[in-house]
Amino acid sequence: MKSGCLLFISFLLTCTVQAQQDIQFSQYVFNGLSINPAYAGYREELYLHSTYRQQWAGFQGAPRTGTIALDGVTDVYTKKVGLGAQVMWDRLGPQESISLYGSYAYRIPVGNDNRLCFGLGLGATQYAVDGSSRKYVDADDPALYLGKQSTLVPDARFGIYYNTYRTFIGVSIMDLFSAYTGGKIYFGNGTLYSTLRKSRHIYLSGGTVIYLTDDIKLKPSVMIKDDLKGPTNIDLNAFVLLQERVWLGASYRAGVNLWGKPALNTSLDPSTAISVMAEVFVSDNMRLGYSYDLSTNGISQYQRGSHELSIGILFPHNSKVDNTRCARYF
Repeated sequence: MKSGCLLFISFLLTCTVQAQQDIQFSQYVFNGLSINPAYAGYREELYLHSTYRQQWAGFQGAPRTGTIALDGVTDVYTKKVGLGAQVMWDRLGPQESISLYGSYAYRIPVGNDNRLCFGLGLGATQYAVDGSSRKYVDADDPALYLGKQSTLVPDARFGIYYNTYRTFIGVSIMDLFSAYTGGKIYFGNGTLYSTLRKSRHIYLSGGTVIYLTDDIKLKPSVMIKDDLKGPTNIDLNAFVLLQERVWLGASYRAGVNLWGKPALNTSLDPSTAISVMAEVFVSDNMRLGYSYDLSTNGISQYQRGSHELSIGILFPHNSKVDNTRCARYF
């Protein structure tokens, strides 16, 4: 018999498929490259961003995720081409993945500081399952593989991003190659892990900045994510910027059957979460961020919330550039 541990792992993987698979950071709104390749070069300076997320603290085998991204423009005067690179790693129980993407964005000027950007991202993800990291009731079961196996899967993404001085709207399609894997990923021992195949994801996002006073600005934003199979994820965010130094905000995330998908089980407990976030500019070119997420559905009683830390560093090409002339709020 397969062990209860293996069944638990399969349950987690199945839930991942039903509830969408793409990794999502609560602080994505401060680094759009993670959800749209057309975002590359948005800040028009070299920008380094890193995030680490501990999902469901206190829950054994819970996801741990990290990412490092670097993007900028190739010419600080024309600002027509943006380039970006992103490394992301994720661990969920015995399942591991690490991905590397390069992004290219062509940025078309529309008015003074407005840009219409078209982006393409190419990369690959290495998936791995480490059987040696788990203990089994029956380790002699021939269906179990106690070693570590991995496979490499190429991928692509496409996006469109339009921004003005205070507003943005973007749409992107991730995991473009998912339709061509045949729904199967084989590891070296011949074992089939079809649950590891990622579905195609579509993102629609938008936001704006409202000037309340000279020292207080309000930034509402929304994001809709859908894989055309599982529940549609909707994020509603609201931030307040105080004296151009501190962002304070909250987010509400819900998984709903927005499009009336007939194959979706209507009895599933909707995935909902509330996040509180803070971003502090410790200098003109460096910011630190923290967010705390609390699930409001049934899983909340088994874990102590999710923690996320981030850091962003801007490397201006000229220290005399007046970055406040055209602030980058997203």
